[in-house]
Amino acid sequence: MDETTSWSTLIDGQRVRIPATIDGVRQVLADDPVRLAEFERELGGTPALELPAFLAAYALPQRAWDEIDVTIERLRAGDFSGCTPLEDLDDAVAGPEAR
Repeated sequence: MDETTSWSTLIDGQRVRIPATIDGVRQVLADDPVRLAEFERELGGTPALELPAFLAAYALPQRAWDEIDVTIERLRAGDFSGCTPLEDLDDAVAGPEAR
């Protein structure tokens, strides 16, 4: 996958590329006909502004969702280690509008 048709994300601390096109997501889901059918069913009704999040949700491999679930459970339990409050981010990361 090249940079024009994919996104970069971290999974288990490793940088991976996931597809950022409808066709790319279809290819990823080709081996899972149930999820592919779900993707196709929801695609047409997804508002344009939500398409990037929609594509990313279907493009992420299961191990990414497992990591997300663990993080959410940790946060629900009150463990905020590794988190940085927005007000502590500098302008280079958050931008001046975050202040």
